[in-house]
Amino acid sequence: MSGCSKRCKHGIVKFAQAVLKLITGTLRKDKIEDELEMTTVCHRPEGLEQLEAQTNFTKRELQVLYRGFKNECPSGVVNEETFKQIYAQFFPHGDASMYAHYLFNAFDTAQNGSVKFEDFVMALSILLRGTVHEKLRWTFNLYDINKDGYINKEEMMDIVKAIYDMMGKYTYPVLKEDAPRQHVEVFFQKMDKNKDGVVTLDEFIESCQEDDNIMQSLQLFENVM
Repeated sequence: MSGCSKRCKHGIVKFAQAVLKLITGTLRKDKIEDELEMTTVCHRPEGLEQLEAQTNFTKRELQVLYRGFKNECPSGVVNEETFKQIYAQFFPHGDASMYAHYLFNAFDTAQNGSVKFEDFVMALSILLRGTVHEKLRWTFNLYDINKDGYINKEEMMDIVKAIYDMMGKYTYPVLKEDAPRQHVEVFFQKMDKNKDGVVTLDEFIESCQEDDNIMQSLQLFENVM
């Protein structure tokens, strides 16, 4: 399962890097112009101080993130279609739409079909600067498609297939047709501690912490921003 898990983490990291590059692109302008623009950031969510307290970002970082977010999403929210379009740019050899769908649902904590700046920045805070426990909990929530508190084999198969579709047919080494099912079986053999057919959050965190490959892949997030 470590190979598939690393691909999943790489996909999220790559997206975080892409989004941050996209929304902070204006920072590459002339320094004087940039500083002038920084003083004109006036449309920001209520409770910026509260967001600062709830995340691992500074007030200035939140201002920069919000400015970029509004530049790319003037309405102040991102819908799933826009989310998929952004994600697809960085996986040109594969079909990232299904994985982007699952990822969007993980960002959309209110499950209302849109991601607000607050949703976006809370998730980035966890992925980029959260504790190992927080990152693993977030990843578990991504895999738990129906949000019932467990990961079953059908959910894991859907996620794994989406990851393989996203990486595309040019993946090296070439993957066998039954590779997704094999990965799911390995995943459950390792993580389903009591063999009841589902993986709980506690089982997931315990198993991930025992796997050096997974722990190393989590460290990728620390270099994104």
